[in-house]
Amino acid sequence: MKFKTVLALSPHTDDIEFGCGGLISRLLEDNSTVYVATFSICEESVPVGLPRTILRTEMCKSLDILGIKRKNIYEFSFQVRHFPQYRQDILEDLVKLGKLIKPDLILTPSSTDIHQDHHTIYIESLRSFRYNTIFGYELPWNNISFNASGLFEISEDNLNSKIAAIDCYKSQQFRHYASGENMRNLALLRGGQNKSKYAEAFEVIRVSL
Repeated sequence: MKFKTVLALSPHTDDIEFGCGGLISRLLEDNSTVYVATFSICEESVPVGLPRTILRTEMCKSLDILGIKRKNIYEFSFQVRHFPQYRQDILEDLVKLGKLIKPDLILTPSSTDIHQDHHTIYIESLRSFRYNTIFGYELPWNNISFNASGLFEISEDNLNSKIAAIDCYKSQQFRHYASGENMRNLALLRGGQNKSKYAEAFEVIRVSL
């Protein structure tokens, strides 16, 4: 399955790297044009003593490693953990992006993601892109359950790019799930379900052929 134009929706600065960094690396190798929309740089969540804009700086470095062009990055400034109250504004921004980019694949948080910001992006992406192919990416720490109905093989190089991108978030390395070892183990698990060495899992929300 080939995709010409892809829009990856990242509620916060590091979500797509964790959820679909390997697939993004693969899509770029396959000459897809990939756009990223980030909805918060999470200034309120920055550890004490670090610059409030450090996550923006780390995001730019991370997306550079994945191969995302700067002109293909859209940044919004919604307050972290308060997305539900901005639902309509987020919807309108997504509709505008859809008209501008005309994507044929949307990568969004899954339907079972329990974080309120992630769930808001999921719901509004369904409203905005109901006629598009939509895959929900996996973030195990936010998924009590997950429907891994889509598996994409990724190469060693794709996985290494994903891990290197995540490593750019030095301010977030205290999080238990942020290690390269965890990312590799998850890719091995999903690869075992896919008869490949490594894979990333997605919830197939909608397929438009």
